[in-house]
Amino acid sequence: MLLKNKFVQLAIALLIGIIILLIPRPEGTRFEIKGDPAQKLAAAVADKFVVAEQATEKSGYILEVKDKGALTKPGILLSNTAEDMGLEKKVSVNYVDGLSPKGKRFLVILAVLIFLFVFEPIPLEVTAICIGVALAGLGIMDVREAWAPYMHPVVVFIMCCLIFAIAMQKAGITNRLGRFVVKKAGTSVTRFTFFLCIAMGYASTVMHDAAAVSIGLVTMIPLMKAAGIKPFSKTGIFMTLALPFACSAGGMGTLVGGGRNMVAAAFLYEFTGIELTFFDWIKYAMPGAIITVPLAVFVVWLVFRPDPSVKLPSFDEEAGPWTKQEIVTSVILGLVFVAWLTKGIHGIDYSISGMIAVTALVLADVLKWDDIHENLEWGTALFIFGGGISLGLGMGLSGAATYFANLFFPLIQGGGWLILFIGVGVFGALITNAMANVAAAALILPIVLPMAQLEGVDPRVMALCLGMATSFAMLLVIGCPPNAISYSYRYFKSSDLTKAGLVATPVLLAALVLVAGVWWKFLGLV
Repeated sequence: MLLKNKFVQLAIALLIGIIILLIPRPEGTRFEIKGDPAQKLAAAVADKFVVAEQATEKSGYILEVKDKGALTKPGILLSNTAEDMGLEKKVSVNYVDGLSPKGKRFLVILAVLIFLFVFEPIPLEVTAICIGVALAGLGIMDVREAWAPYMHPVVVFIMCCLIFAIAMQKAGITNRLGRFVVKKAGTSVTRFTFFLCIAMGYASTVMHDAAAVSIGLVTMIPLMKAAGIKPFSKTGIFMTLALPFACSAGGMGTLVGGGRNMVAAAFLYEFTGIELTFFDWIKYAMPGAIITVPLAVFVVWLVFRPDPSVKLPSFDEEAGPWTKQEIVTSVILGLVFVAWLTKGIHGIDYSISGMIAVTALVLADVLKWDDIHENLEWGTALFIFGGGISLGLGMGLSGAATYFANLFFPLIQGGGWLILFIGVGVFGALITNAMANVAAAALILPIVLPMAQLEGVDPRVMALCLGMATSFAMLLVIGCPPNAISYSYRYFKSSDLTKAGLVATPVLLAALVLVAGVWWKFLGLV
């Protein structure tokens, strides 16, 4: 079929970009000026602009066009004036209700990339490399900013998780785990997948979801191979997609389940003085995790029904005593998991403690360098997820994310807590597919917390909503680490993830609304 030809698909992607580029850019009438405490720029353009809001400790001042019909490109006029005054290195002109030229160019890149990620005319790793090329080439970020995320600490952390999976498999721990799960769940693919995915999903409430999905995959993949489950079969897709979806959903359960939760709690305290403690978060959010983890697996089962005739291998014989290599591997991995869980105490980044553990595995002769470089999916960590981080930074720096937030949220004002909750949840779940969930929380909360207070809504509702809803990065492979790690095993296509995510996202968001409407109402939060 012509549409399946990769050159035709590339041409369609290019055409989409050109169409978006030709659409008129909304200029807006309000601009935030930063780095100009003396308001020199405001004085220079006083005939055309008025100071609408004075500077605060956290932001600059707002200029608004006096005659909204007189200027066609007021943002460019302000930038050119600042440059003529020699202020361009100190003063920044940020669009408040309009879309900047950088933001417009970013949307072109985003639209093309979404098409390429879904249809995969070229390998996703190559597409992900093109993110850095496009962001730097179109002047949205400088070269260093565009490429730095490809070695971001999160990327190093994902590499650590993948290396730990290699170590567990080589040591024989995955075989032992597989035997244990099969004995508990039986040889049924469906029962096994539900058992393993729900267990790892709940584990991700207290450990990083990337680590949880790695452990689940190295337990699952050898059994899938032994059962002859083919890549891209419905059975293979169901098993390897249900796991990252469950682990992503589980991360909302506690403050340590994901950085987004801590950011939401921190912003809430900074803007309102209201503290969500560790146990407060569990009280409000854990029921959401308990419900959405099995629900996520169930939705994937509905979309990709596995073949009931496929049976996993049974293990009648006992596994035998633990070997020295298994014990050493378990001790090293146990220590690094403790280090990850206690990061808030010692402050050592996940990537640092993870790489110390990798070094220990090599020194203990559990792994050799050849084991790592021959089995590690470098493209997944370095390019796919690194490119995703770069894309998210570009969305923030270009002003595109802020533009859409300011465009969208006024539409849901005045509707009470429920409409505000649904709006924030939908926007958070969508935007977190293109930028890190931590960045999404940091971007949206300063906008919605004051809005909630003005409407008499408890601001804790917004912080909890955003921390929980950004768990649902289920539309693109680059959306979150579990998606990228699971994709690296090549049992599903990027379009398969999007297909399942289009069903799972609204269903899981509806479950959050149910939790809020029933449980939070019972607790007196809403």
